Amino acid sequence: MFNFRFRDRTNTWPAFVDLFSNLVIILIFLLIVFVFLWTTTSVFNKRTGMKTIAELQQTNAEQSEKIRQMTADEQEAMRLLIQARARLESAQTDLESKDLSIIDLITAYENKVNDLQAQDEATKQQMLNLVAQLNASQNAQRELADGLAKKQAELQETMRLQAQKLEEYDAEYQEELDKLTYALSIAEKSAKEQEVRYIEMSTRLNKALADKVAELKAMEEYQSEFYRAIKIALGNTSSVQADGDRFIVPSDILFQTGSYKLSTEGKNQVRLISNVIKGLEEKIPTDINWIIRIDGHTDKKPVVPGNRAYADNMQLSILRARAVMNELIRDGVSARRLVPSGFGDLHPIELGTDAVSLQKNRRIELQLTNK
Repeated sequence: MFNFRFRDRTNTWPAFVDLFSNLVIILIFLLIVFVFLWTTTSVFNKRTGMKTIAELQQTNAEQSEKIRQMTADEQEAMRLLIQARARLESAQTDLESKDLSIIDLITAYENKVNDLQAQDEATKQQMLNLVAQLNASQNAQRELADGLAKKQAELQETMRLQAQKLEEYDAEYQEELDKLTYALSIAEKSAKEQEVRYIEMSTRLNKALADKVAELKAMEEYQSEFYRAIKIALGNTSSVQADGDRFIVPSDILFQTGSYKLSTEGKNQVRLISNVIKGLEEKIPTDINWIIRIDGHTDKKPVVPGNRAYADNMQLSILRARAVMNELIRDGVSARRLVPSGFGDLHPIELGTDAVSLQKNRRIELQLTNK
């Protein structure tokens, strides 16, 4: 930053003293010449010769005194000059040492300035980075503030809409409450009427339940009589059995294998059953609503492919139940007392696949029950 150039100084003091001395000598020489010329001219002047000589003598004495004084002054000047020279040399030596110190100081100062400049550049860069970060932070704050303002506006709008919906819900709730209050008053009035009806219905229901219980008891008696009569009519064979509230007749004594047409023996068996049912029709009172369920069941063997009479075991079981019903009707049983149904192989008695299990699953079940 600072660039000081120091030239090498030479010792000029002796030359200066010599020059000054030469000038003094030249001045004295010129003065002597002037006095000589002036004296010579005045001497040869007749009118003023003597006077001039006296004046010259006086002048010469004065000049001698002046020269003497000038010599003393020159010596004094020389002495002063020598002292001054010594002082100047000392001062020069001090100045040179000071110059060296100043150079060192200037060098250190320049190094410090360079360091400060480098630090200043780093500081400036840091300042630029901080300014950039500050700008980015301010931008982020502005974006955040804008986002918050937007969110706040959206939240206020949402709260306004919710408040509006709440008012609407409140109005609807009040309307519904009024409707419920009105309906409650009507319900209370209706409840009183229903209570009266309930008492009446309870009385009738209790009577109906009592009648139904009596009917069921009577039905149980007729069921027992029905199963006993069928057992007696079919000759108490071991292949026909009662199971709970059902009477089971094996299909093998009614139909040929794979057929839904009653065999001759099967028709004879159904005729015996029809006689028992007709006897029940005369015994059971007309106020009991009873029926005979005829349920057909098969084993799990699949139907032989190409059979055009029926598609599967379900259809075969229905056809066999209907064949028994039709034979009972031909034997004089009232059709309204008979209900046929088929279950195929869905409800087997035995889960095995042997011949005995399959034979037990092929059956016709008769059940006396109420509607």
